[in-house]
Amino acid sequence: MVSSMKSSTQRNDDKTLVSYKRHVMKTITWRLIGTIDTIIIGWIISGDPFIGLKIGSVEVITKMVLYFIHERFWYKLNFGLKK
Repeated sequence: MVSSMKSSTQRNDDKTLVSYKRHVMKTITWRLIGTIDTIIIGWIISGDPFIGLKIGSVEVITKMVLYFIHERFWYKLNFGLKK
């Protein structure tokens, strides 16, 4: 595994290279799913679609950043991995 943050790819195992672009795309697509869910829940609970949109617009940024940090943290751990 490459430990430098400057590298654009990192080894996931002996055969696969995982790029930062992949982590970023996973972060964005997962966040879109989560944000749509949050907007719908906010709308259902409040009865106002605009409140759902307000909540969703704030959390989309914070949750993307948190997910990316979480993904990178778990990528560096060997917990549960077998060689």
